[in-house]
Amino acid sequence: MGDEFFEITAHEVTVEVRDEKTGELIRRTLPIDYYENANFLKLSGENMDGSVSQLVFLSARGIERVKDITGQGPDHDRCGGHGH
Repeated sequence: MGDEFFEITAHEVTVEVRDEKTGELIRRTLPIDYYENANFLKLSGENMDGSVSQLVFLSARGIERVKDITGQGPDHDRCGGHGH
């Protein structure tokens, strides 16, 4: 993700796959909500019974932040000054 974006949002995604057997390239545009920032990427949509289903993928930065807020991170501040 470039420095010019803080977050990216969309209400549909386009998936592109190449079939293993035929080699054919297939594209589908799907009604999936997309949200991405520096910490995670979240995909949201409806499952088979109509309720909301989500997949969340954490970035390396996001994993470090989760560790910090759950008490599993380092015992010093990363910014070098919050304790003063």
